Amino acid sequence: MDLPVLLISLGALFLTGLAADAFGRRTRLPRVTVLLACGVAVGSAGFDLIPSEIQALYEFLSVTALTMVAFVLGSSLTRKALAKHGRPILWISLMTVLGTVGVVTLGLWLAGLPLAAALLLAAIATATDPAATQDAIRQSGARGPFVDELKGIVAIDDAWGLIAFSLAVVLALGLTGTMSLHMLGDAAWEIGGALAIGAAIGLPSAYLTGRLRKGEPMLTEALGIVFLVAGLSIWAEVSFLLAGITTGCVIANTARHHGRAFHEIEHIQWPFMILFFLLAGASLKPDQLAEAGLIGLAYVILRIAARLFGGWLGASLAGAPRALRPWYGAALLPQAGVAVGMALVAGREFPQWADMILGLTIATTVIFELIGPVATLIAIRKAQASR
Repeated sequence: MDLPVLLISLGALFLTGLAADAFGRRTRLPRVTVLLACGVAVGSAGFDLIPSEIQALYEFLSVTALTMVAFVLGSSLTRKALAKHGRPILWISLMTVLGTVGVVTLGLWLAGLPLAAALLLAAIATATDPAATQDAIRQSGARGPFVDELKGIVAIDDAWGLIAFSLAVVLALGLTGTMSLHMLGDAAWEIGGALAIGAAIGLPSAYLTGRLRKGEPMLTEALGIVFLVAGLSIWAEVSFLLAGITTGCVIANTARHHGRAFHEIEHIQWPFMILFFLLAGASLKPDQLAEAGLIGLAYVILRIAARLFGGWLGASLAGAPRALRPWYGAALLPQAGVAVGMALVAGREFPQWADMILGLTIATTVIFELIGPVATLIAIRKAQASR
């Protein structure tokens, strides 16, 4: 490792993040979109300025940043919040996932894809990007029921998405004549194991933390728990996002000697997020958009329509105010790493469609990572203005 190159690159990336933050504040653009665009510009698709020493850190930074996001989102799922917003969180998250699967499957099948392939891509479309959504919420500075419900929806919709994807794989295998139930077992372990790890770490942490400095959990304690959750989850091959959400939820609901679980983590989270989004942008390849072709364009349009419809339907069933109903689905457009992970699994199970599924998913991720945070920020502002 070339230490001077590593340090100079880190310094330049942090300053780029600072400039992106300032630019976002002045232009009202989401800083996530600005960071991703900067990453594309300095990555292999642009000037190719990211050294290999920095690229090697991407996996570590992505897991760390996303586990922090998951932890903070989980801590928002308190008994009080669920009692107040549980109905809209449940209905909107569920209908958004079901609406996405239904609309995208039907649309891609009518566009000419085999039904099994259309079903797989529809299940992949259910995945969201909690990091981009949470940062848009923080950047907006908004407060109120819409934001509280959005945090809860983002915290649990990937769990619904994992279940939907596992069922879709089983159905697709049945449609292609190679039925196998092992995917259901894998999904049960990924979700159940993550819940178990989150509870196993969260329960003792709720009692032990905040003792050295009375009533105030320390940053060191928070970081220790985040790394422990992430490491154990990866070792056990379960979802570190769900494990982080569970840990935050358990601590927020069982700790009695401190009021807010590890709010200090929000102060250290942004530097990790800067590097994560810049390197995520550097890994995107816009030229793959052309390879996705008309099917990729159809996928993008169908996913947008499905999110808008599912969010509106769920909000209607939950009895949300009419003025807010159109904006839930729009706020859930960001899509990132979870979708790519699903695509890799689908490619392994269906090698005949592996290149198409993975290429289309990666290509459309470029679009949703750039326009998704913009849509989220607009939705939050519109929802605030309609109050």
